[in-house]
Amino acid sequence: MADIKNVYDIAGRSMASQLIRMNTIASNIANAGTMTGNPKEAYKSIKPIFESTYADQFGQTGIASVTVTDVVEMDMSPSRIFMPFHPQADEEGYVYGAAVNIEEEYVEMMETSRQYQNNVEVITTMRALDMRTINMGK
Repeated sequence: MADIKNVYDIAGRSMASQLIRMNTIASNIANAGTMTGNPKEAYKSIKPIFESTYADQFGQTGIASVTVTDVVEMDMSPSRIFMPFHPQADEEGYVYGAAVNIEEEYVEMMETSRQYQNNVEVITTMRALDMRTINMGK
C-alpha cells in the first residue's frame, strides 16, 4: 500500500511522473538526428512505464495515483542510410540513424504538457476550495 495522503499528493505524484515523461521526450528529440556507423550503437527512443498506485488494497477509497516504475528502451530498428562520405559510415558506406519517430515524440510532448497542466488545475482548484472552507466560519 502506498502512503497517498490527499489530492495534493495525488497531483504532485502525477506531475512528477509527467516530468519524467517530458525528460524522456526531450532526450528522444535531442538524439533524433544522431548517426553512427554501427546499428548496435544507434540511439533508441526511451519511454517511461507507468503504474497505478492505490491508497488501499482494493481501491475502495477512490484514492489512487501514478508512479513511474521504469524507463525502457524501445525495440525499434535504426534507419540505415547510404552516406558513403559520412565520417562515421561503415565499410559499405552506410550510417545508422536514431530509432526515433519525431512526430510521435511531438504528440507525446503535447499530451504530456496537457496532463501536467491538468494537474496544476487540480491543485489550483483545491486551494480555492480550501480557502472557501476556511472562510466559511468568518
